[in-house]
Amino acid sequence: MQVDSERDLPEQRAQRVARHWRMNLRLTALLLVGWFAVTFAVTFYGRELNGAFFGWPFSFWVAAQGALIVYVVLIWAYSHAMNRIDRDCGLAEDD
Repeated sequence: MQVDSERDLPEQRAQRVARHWRMNLRLTALLLVGWFAVTFAVTFYGRELNGAFFGWPFSFWVAAQGALIVYVVLIWAYSHAMNRIDRDCGLAEDD
């Protein structure tokens, strides 16, 4: 649903911007839940995560390496989803 922004009526643009903002907030909330789960929940219960992973305790590996990988994936997911949301709402910069 791409609309030429130069001929767009102010009401239509306001509706598209409001829709864009709602989708952005929903995506941000979802990714913050993932961030919270990795940052707090896994490290809080880290002592109960017994077992070895490549010779290191699993809780150490999650805190030292696994969380960083998840953070990078969350950043990629946000970027990819926001590009799609921008296109869907007709607010992409590369138009």
